[in-house]
Amino acid sequence: MKKSQSSSSELDAIDLKLLALLQEDAARPVAEMAEAVNLSVNACWRRIKRYEAEGVIRRRVALLDAHKLGAGVTVFVTVRAAEHSDQWLEGFARAMDRIPEVTEFYRMSGEIDYLLKIQVADIAAYDAVYKRLIRSARLSDVSSAFAMEVIKHTTAVPLPES
Repeated sequence: MKKSQSSSSELDAIDLKLLALLQEDAARPVAEMAEAVNLSVNACWRRIKRYEAEGVIRRRVALLDAHKLGAGVTVFVTVRAAEHSDQWLEGFARAMDRIPEVTEFYRMSGEIDYLLKIQVADIAAYDAVYKRLIRSARLSDVSSAFAMEVIKHTTAVPLPES
């Protein structure tokens, strides 16, 4: 695997199985993962360290329950920019970084310029975020859609079949 870019064709079957295990539970003991992929503990540990060094594993985190932490309302917000310049985007991106409720931020193709995923407690909390959002930059249009039910949610990246 190259340091800057890694392709799935460079990953062998053991890599793919080990990465699937890590996505499922990164806190699982290395010995347990090693046994599952039929490697020695040291060989398994070296592969994991290589994934981290090469950026295949960006970081290890705990996934929290948004409902239990008072941020159970998910709002998807589409934004159309009033202008299209590097300077505008840099300012808008900095503003979105300063709003912790914005958990995902994408530049889109098509009619919508940006898509935001926002996690809040309720509509009043979203209204406060909305007011910060519209003060952050010149915007042409902002539209919100509240998720009614989570049908599927995963943080796992789809891995190719080996």
